[in-house]
Amino acid sequence: MASSEDFYAHIRNELAGIREAGLYKNERVITGPQGSLVHTNDGREVINLCANNYLGLSSHPAVIEAAHEALRSHGYGLSSVRFICGTQDLHKTLEQRLAKFLGTEDTILYAAAFDANGGLFEPLLGEQDAIISDELNHASIIDGIRLCKAKRFRYKHNDLVDLQAQLEAAKAAGARHTLVFTDGVFSMDGTIAQLDKIRALCDQYGALLGIDECHASGFLGQTGRGTHEYRGVFGKIDIITGTLGKALGGASGGFTSGRKEVIELLRQRSRPYLFSNTVAPSIVGASIAVLDLLEGSTALRDKLEANTTYFREAIQAAGFEIKPGTHPIVPIMVYDAVMAQKLSARILELGVYAVGFFFPVVPKGQARIRVQVSAGHEREQLERAVAAFAQAGRELGLIKA
Repeated sequence: MASSEDFYAHIRNELAGIREAGLYKNERVITGPQGSLVHTNDGREVINLCANNYLGLSSHPAVIEAAHEALRSHGYGLSSVRFICGTQDLHKTLEQRLAKFLGTEDTILYAAAFDANGGLFEPLLGEQDAIISDELNHASIIDGIRLCKAKRFRYKHNDLVDLQAQLEAAKAAGARHTLVFTDGVFSMDGTIAQLDKIRALCDQYGALLGIDECHASGFLGQTGRGTHEYRGVFGKIDIITGTLGKALGGASGGFTSGRKEVIELLRQRSRPYLFSNTVAPSIVGASIAVLDLLEGSTALRDKLEANTTYFREAIQAAGFEIKPGTHPIVPIMVYDAVMAQKLSARILELGVYAVGFFFPVVPKGQARIRVQVSAGHEREQLERAVAAFAQAGRELGLIKA
């Protein structure tokens, strides 16, 4: 019989294997606020190109002041879940504001977007139902579906022909209700789901459509409402999950938005909502201020769009291969995991902070540097970043000298 020390030896061997394969993920430490420039713990200031801070709001003065005001007026924390004594007027205000922003009837807040997806499927669907999921959906969607007893179907990434085949399969299996669920924007590639065409297929088969908007809410679409606005199906999505931890201020917290009866049932049965502390008042107050900013002007999303266009064109002109698209997620393809780590380390020496992604975050042989452009970046910063990539790429033999 194995001892406890055998277990720890097994864990050490697992870690050694991760290191030997070049897949070990190190955490770099920054010593100040999030922004287009950050300070590392060795005292250097570097250009940050890997934050989810798409609109530059993580340290925006109006957002910080709103957090301070909520802290003063509503306290630090509530030490409770929502249905006991964890609901303040601020929570209800933010939920209503998000529903209006997203074009839905109601919204429910969660401690994290992972919880929103983790607590979504099991309360709504049972053994008689079916969920059809894009094969590259986020881990939180996958885990949430695993907790549900509905029949599971997967379709090839962004492949409408295969989606229709899976809709046929769910129909043939006698599914009572069918939910198609996809990321609005896929976090590793920046692919924007074809929601208009997916909606049409769902209508053809009487299926529901749900989307995860973590990498879209606040900036995608003409007024930043998200993928459904971008694809012309605003107000036509059944369920929307998302986060407050990316473009909408970058702190933490997630949400699910949809029809009133759906949100009401989630309040009754969604386990992460029922058994996790409520979102802190300072985050809620700051998130309301974020919506004030976004509803008042499109200046930030417009600047982000211009920055993204520039960077995508400039990095390709420097000789790098990127995944095609228009999203501020710009995957710079390296393919080899070890080389991705070397490129990331060298550009950091040159003053640019961007992290290598490799298995299991992306498929084997698909290693990359995932750049994320922000409205907080100035053109000069992006120009310096491209120059650093070009220098490092030449030194490592990734692009021609």
